[in-house]
Amino acid sequence: MILQATIAGTLGDTMALGQTVTDIAEDSIARMNLLDMAVKGGWIMIVLAVLSVLCFYILFERLGKFRKTMEIDPHFMDRICDYVKSGELKSANIFCQASASPISRIVEKGLSLVGHSKQEIQAGMENAANIEIANLEKGLSAMSTIASAAPMIGFLGTVTGMVRAFWEMSNAGNNIDVSLLSGGIYEAMITTVGGLIVGIIALFAYNFLVSKVEGITNKMESFILDFVEKVGE
Repeated sequence: MILQATIAGTLGDTMALGQTVTDIAEDSIARMNLLDMAVKGGWIMIVLAVLSVLCFYILFERLGKFRKTMEIDPHFMDRICDYVKSGELKSANIFCQASASPISRIVEKGLSLVGHSKQEIQAGMENAANIEIANLEKGLSAMSTIASAAPMIGFLGTVTGMVRAFWEMSNAGNNIDVSLLSGGIYEAMITTVGGLIVGIIALFAYNFLVSKVEGITNKMESFILDFVEKVGE
């Protein structure tokens, strides 16, 4: 009976100790939030944070620009054709200037070529469209660079973190302590994760914006062909 009681007591103490260790580990994990992890990543994480802010700025700024580009009166082309057929080219130009959109500027270029051949009108409007498309693509090259550079910058942090870890190990001599290496290892691992996250987000955002530009380009081409067919000689 005494032996059974002793064993039961020992098992109870062991379970209590295990529960205590588990609670401590859970509390430690709960306190390890994203901010703490980012801080342990060192100065490389500041660079990645700047790149991520720039990425989101370009994304939302371009989306706003694209939305304004496509905000056009559904009867815009009909009104332009009515002005042209009635010989009111000046009124048509004023209407385009009031619209103040890339498509209206392309149509305004077409109005300046009314009386020329369809090929000349189309070529002039396509040149104007190329200028507008170039304006829409501003910032996309920067986002493409972020998508490519962020993972490499994260990898740079991995290398510098491991160098620091081994440097501290070599200076410790025979008194090597895991705590001496933890800072460098944190920096090495966290910067890699941060770089990949920023790079993946930038890559998806870049491809999304490119697809938007392609859609707007197709819309412009449709307007050009419609204008040439209705107005060209």
